[in-house]
Amino acid sequence: MIKQITAFNELTNNAGNYLEQELGYALKTSGMYRRIWRQLREFMFANGIETYDENVGKKYLSNKFGDKAKQDLTRNQSVTYNGIKMLTEFSKTKKINVPARPSRYPLEFKGHIGKAIVKFLHHKKQSNPSRTTYHNYQRHLYEFMMYCEKQGISRIADIDLVLLLHFINQYDASKKTVVIITITTLRGFIKYLFEENYLDIDYSEKIPRHKIVQQPKLPSNYTKEEVKHLIASGDRASSTGKRNYVIILIAARLGLRASDISRLKFEHLNWENNTIVIPQYKTGKQLVLPLLPDVGNAIIDYLKHGRPESDEPYILLTARPPYSRFTTSNVVTHVVQRAMRKAGIDTKDRRFGPHALRHSLGLRLLEKSTALPVISEVLGHQDTNSTTYYLRIDLRSMQQCMLDVPPVSTDFYTQGGGKFYG
Repeated sequence: MIKQITAFNELTNNAGNYLEQELGYALKTSGMYRRIWRQLREFMFANGIETYDENVGKKYLSNKFGDKAKQDLTRNQSVTYNGIKMLTEFSKTKKINVPARPSRYPLEFKGHIGKAIVKFLHHKKQSNPSRTTYHNYQRHLYEFMMYCEKQGISRIADIDLVLLLHFINQYDASKKTVVIITITTLRGFIKYLFEENYLDIDYSEKIPRHKIVQQPKLPSNYTKEEVKHLIASGDRASSTGKRNYVIILIAARLGLRASDISRLKFEHLNWENNTIVIPQYKTGKQLVLPLLPDVGNAIIDYLKHGRPESDEPYILLTARPPYSRFTTSNVVTHVVQRAMRKAGIDTKDRRFGPHALRHSLGLRLLEKSTALPVISEVLGHQDTNSTTYYLRIDLRSMQQCMLDVPPVSTDFYTQGGGKFYG
């Protein structure tokens, strides 16, 4: 299943890149189609479909719109319909036969400078930049080409430091991110021109650097007492309360993502070995977790006394008819958020969804000196690099890394007659 997920992700990524790079679609528009394809991936995952083809696309559209004719679809539905048709065509031909969009920043590079930009973009493409990075290269270098044209500069040899600085200075200094991206792009392009002998002087080192130093935001976490209070404050008398209790327990005690909690099936529960074996929706990696007694008992209580009668393979169902699986993981997020508010837990300046409980579990494990590879396995991380993210919030473990400063002999200070240290 992991290979199939990877193949589908590659298909949609390439299709999105084609819209942006070949047809000139704006990132906002291509991002809309990428979201549609992610919803398609969720549909395939839920129905055990491993490979995408035209029939899968038709099945998905039929599931969403029934027998509606294309002309009867709403505007938003038509966008979904077109997105699926685009993906089907790309899966067959590696092309999408739709009119190129007029872009705010046309992709037509002309003249000697434009040709050099095209070669530079091809050079950068070899390093497989992200679509956003590549788009920024195109956009800012197009602006630079047009600026040169306005200044009467048509030859690469006429590019000098004064021209480069004037181009940069036209940007609003308060928009730091734009300035940084422009400078970074320009430095890379000018360095390329020097290395390829288009320019005799490497002006890239003379372009002033503009850097924002920003520490990553600390993840939200809750104390052991707060999590314990959250679990104890749940209303377990109603059927919905029993279901929500299961959700909160799984999030707090096992650290599962909301996307995996919402997709938990009966087949994922191995009662004989007291384990939960689930393919993670985000990574496709199989995750094996202990089916803890309190989690198992809560699930049994919900199945016996709370879950509506249904043939659905999913454990958690909606509270209102027609009873079915959660169509989005947001349901899980909202359940946890409402429970934390109802429990009276102070969430000011802290996120308070299932992911915050996941972070909190990572912190608890770290405080118990649990090895990073073990925490990685519990949280379903692909490697320990993701897990080290939790180290930034564990002050106790950081304190254990402190080393005593050895005493310095007085002879050190009196050497040379105490000339320097007296």
